[in-house]
Amino acid sequence: MSRFLNWFFRNRATGEITIAQMPNPALWIVLVGSLVGWALHPPGRTGANLDCLVKAGLVVWAVDELVRGVNLWRRCLGAAVLIYEVSTLGWT
Repeated sequence: MSRFLNWFFRNRATGEITIAQMPNPALWIVLVGSLVGWALHPPGRTGANLDCLVKAGLVVWAVDELVRGVNLWRRCLGAAVLIYEVSTLGWT
């Protein structure tokens, strides 16, 4: 099991264990948008646009992690977030 975890979390570029990283620009948009939505609760179209911005940022981040993640953990995390976001889009 230790060998699997080592392989799963090992950063392929640096050789270090990587579980979390500094947010990239897409994730900063998600974090700031979520904070603004939480703090201000904007009504109507503004709130809906903010929700769309946050969801779009999460999808961009998830695809980026899926394609360029530094280890299998990051790629699985990106896949899980992408699956969740797509499954909760609420197509009508």
